[in-house]
Amino acid sequence: MDETVVALGQMGPKAVAGVFLLLLAVETIFPLRKRKRERAGRYFVNFALTMAAFVVGTFVVRRTALMLAYSGEQSGFGLLRLVDLPVGAQFAAGFLLMDLTFYYWHRANHEVGILWRFHNVHHVDQDLDVTTSFRFHFVEVLYSTCFRAAQVGILGVSPLTYAAYELIFTCETAFHHSNLRFPLGVERIINKIIVTPRMHGIHHSAVKDETNSNYSVIFRWWDALHGTLRLGVRQPDIVIGVPAYQAPADNRVWSLIVMPFAGQREYWAFANGYASLTRGPEGANRQDRLMLE
Repeated sequence: MDETVVALGQMGPKAVAGVFLLLLAVETIFPLRKRKRERAGRYFVNFALTMAAFVVGTFVVRRTALMLAYSGEQSGFGLLRLVDLPVGAQFAAGFLLMDLTFYYWHRANHEVGILWRFHNVHHVDQDLDVTTSFRFHFVEVLYSTCFRAAQVGILGVSPLTYAAYELIFTCETAFHHSNLRFPLGVERIINKIIVTPRMHGIHHSAVKDETNSNYSVIFRWWDALHGTLRLGVRQPDIVIGVPAYQAPADNRVWSLIVMPFAGQREYWAFANGYASLTRGPEGANRQDRLMLE
């Protein structure tokens, strides 16, 4: 099992890079939403934040989680070890529980003010594509170590379960952030199981009620179970981003680094005073129409 964990650790970066580059190429040919900003400057910002996030994730979060997974395996600590399950069942249960508990963590990052200050950096990107996938404030990634440690330790997942989940979690994050247009019928089928670009596009909407929905990462079931699933919003009707942070200066590297530590604006009000809290039954509120004209 240790050899498999090591192999996954070695294969992971190559697999993620391959998925990322493939999505970057294909979403350029088959885009789901129209771009609002030019690529070069935006890519520079997103890659800069991504690199910082990956350094912290690799050397702090992953190492801590694996250390606790191995420690739990030796000590027998963890909820999954209270029941004598076959190896396959333990793996499946651990994988599902990892994804379910991450749903709660993602939701907390939206509902707890101090956490949202940092998670907001991910959401203020005014376009949504695969380069947004890992554009997180490095401090958010750093304090997420506490959650990942509790998650792995309390659940008692094996090192193999954690390594496999982390790899699929990362690839799925890239997939559902992508700006890839699938035929609608195909995406509806895929979305019966996993989170897809259209579903996650709603989560990045400038409408508050839509941003506070669709928290799932791999399996969409958790939103369905908790009443936070939001579908049926046309992608052309979605304004991506956070209303109060729509100025070009808000999406520069230094601005994003200091953003959580500065005074916070009224997130859900545009600069012209229009609020974007709900969407009317016609599918787009007044502010959406203004932004799209």
